[in-house]
Amino acid sequence: MHKPILALAALSLTAPAHADTADDALKSDTIAWDFVEGITTEVGPRMAGTEAEARGRAWALEWLNANGFANVVEEPYDMPTWVRGEERAEITGPFPQPMQITALGTSASTGPKGIEAEVVYFPSYADLEAAAPGSLKGKIAFISHDMRPTQDGSGYGFAGPARWTGAGLAASKGAVATVIRSIGTENHRTPHTGGTSFPKGVKATPAGALSNPDADNLERIFARADGQPVTMRLTMTPRDVGTTKSGNVTGEIVGRDPSLPPLLLACHLDSWDLGTGAIDDGAGCGIAAAAAKHVAAAGQPLRTIRVLFAGAEETGLWGSKAYAAAHADEPFMVGYESDFGADRIWRIDSNFTKSDPELYKALAQAVARFGVAPSAAVATGGADINVIREQGTAIIDLQQDGTRYFDLHHTPDDTLDKIDPEQLRQNVAVWTAVTNVLANHNRPIVVGE
Repeated sequence: MHKPILALAALSLTAPAHADTADDALKSDTIAWDFVEGITTEVGPRMAGTEAEARGRAWALEWLNANGFANVVEEPYDMPTWVRGEERAEITGPFPQPMQITALGTSASTGPKGIEAEVVYFPSYADLEAAAPGSLKGKIAFISHDMRPTQDGSGYGFAGPARWTGAGLAASKGAVATVIRSIGTENHRTPHTGGTSFPKGVKATPAGALSNPDADNLERIFARADGQPVTMRLTMTPRDVGTTKSGNVTGEIVGRDPSLPPLLLACHLDSWDLGTGAIDDGAGCGIAAAAAKHVAAAGQPLRTIRVLFAGAEETGLWGSKAYAAAHADEPFMVGYESDFGADRIWRIDSNFTKSDPELYKALAQAVARFGVAPSAAVATGGADINVIREQGTAIIDLQQDGTRYFDLHHTPDDTLDKIDPEQLRQNVAVWTAVTNVLANHNRPIVVGE
C-alpha cells in the first residue's frame, strides 16, 4: 500500500479538506434517481451476456461521460451465457391446475414436450439432505422453506440454499427436475428467479421457482391428497447460448494526488430479465455515482474515487472475477458496494473498527445525523469487490434496510415505482458523507478485525 506523502501529513484525520455536501444530498439529490430512471426506462432488463446488457454498458458509458467522470472505460471479458425460454407448470393430479413458475439460471431444459412425474415434497432443505441416495429416481423434488423478512437480510442465508444448491442435491439423488418455493418474502403470484448450481459430475436438470402463493397451494394439495401421488407437468426450455461478451464499466473523480490508492465504489449493472433491474441493482449504481459526484462538487478530493459498474454479477460474479484478475497489482485504499436495494441505511460496518478506531469513529460521527448506528460487526463487502478482499484491503458495509427487499428481489416487480425517493436520498447522503471522509483521508487504513 502506498505511503502518504509528507506534504499532507498535517491534514486532520477527522476533518475533510472540503465541505460535506451530504446534507444537500439528503434534501435534494436527483443524481441517483436520474441514473436508475434512465437505465430502467431506456434499457430495461439487462440479462448478463446478452445484447440488452451490452446496451446497458453503452448507456452507462454515455451517462458517466455526460456527468463529468474522467477515465471512463469499458473492460470486456468473455463469459458463458444462459437465456430463458418457455416456462409452464401444472399439477396434473389429484387436483389439476396451472401454477406460476420461472426457471433458475443454469438449469436445463425439459424439451419442448415437457416432462411429467410424481412430486416428492421436502418441507426444508435439511429434509432433502436426509433423503436416501437414489430415492428420487424419476421424480420431481419440491423444496420449501419458511423465509421471513428481516432488516439485515439474514433470511436469505437461511432460505437461499434451496435455490443455490437444491436442484443439484436433488439431481444427485435421482430427481429428473426440481421446483422450489421462491426465495422471497411477499405473497404475490410473482416467482423469484436466480442462479442455481450443480456439483461436478451431476448433470444439470430442469429447475424452477414457484411463486409463494403457488407453493402454499402445492403444500395444501399434499396435505389433502390422502395418499394419492401428486403429479406435475413441467415445460421449461432455457438454453445455453455459448460464450458471449460482457464487461465492466468504470469512471473516476480524479484526486489531487493520483499516486495515492483510490477508493472503489461498486455496484452491478446487469439484472435478471423478469423486471427492469431498478432495485437490483440500477439504484446501487446510481447511489455510488451520486456520492462521487457530490464529493467532487465540494472541490477536488485528495484521493481518486473510482466507480465500478460490474457486469454479469447475477449469473456467476463474472465481472467481479474479471476485475480482480485485471487489477490484482493495483492497490486500493478501501472498497464498498451498494447492492441491496434503495431503502435507508441504518448501520455502518467495517473491517477496521478495532484496528483503526479513530477513522471508524470519524465515519460513524459523519453519518450519525442520518440515523445510522455504529457497529461491532466485521464488514465482508459486496459480491463485486473481490479485488478488495483478495488484496486484504479495507472494506465498509453500509447496511441498507432489507425489510422489503426480498419482496421484489429477482421478480417482475423489480421496477422503478418500487423505489422510495426519500429513502434513496438518505442512502445517497450517507454514501456521500462516508466517501467525503475517506477521499480526503491522508493515511493508509490499518486493517484488522
